[in-house]
Amino acid sequence: MAASNDHPGEHGAQEPIKLIAVRETPLSLDEVFRAVGDDAAGGTALFVGTVRNHDGGADVDELGYSCHPSAEAEMRRIAEKVVAEFPVRALAAVHRVGDLEVGDLAVVVAVSCPHRGEAFEACRKLIDDLKHEVPIWKHQKFSDGSEEWVGA
Repeated sequence: MAASNDHPGEHGAQEPIKLIAVRETPLSLDEVFRAVGDDAAGGTALFVGTVRNHDGGADVDELGYSCHPSAEAEMRRIAEKVVAEFPVRALAAVHRVGDLEVGDLAVVVAVSCPHRGEAFEACRKLIDDLKHEVPIWKHQKFSDGSEEWVGA
């Protein structure tokens, strides 16, 4: 019997980056989940970042995201790094820009891999690197009248 890693499904797909986008419209969990569907994937990890009602001990009343024109290209660059490091079968990442409300989806990323551990690790690397490297900025307005910019 062949070792399990001899099967083509144990390796990354040839074109695993299925969806990369920065959008002004609401994000869809279903769209991202469908994008990473792969019959050879035994594990799919999905991360959803939502707008919360507080930050740093203050109540958030309004929040807006803006980005540099290179943001989508930077997201793709990071996705390519994740694909090179893990046996990714499929990967998707979308980030919202514009004015958002508490509870809105701000970012959705997903990765499918042959096994769950790889999927979790790849998804974690994807969202962490996106947050630290992609030029997307968050403008928060607080209930006390103060405001701040946060971002890469």
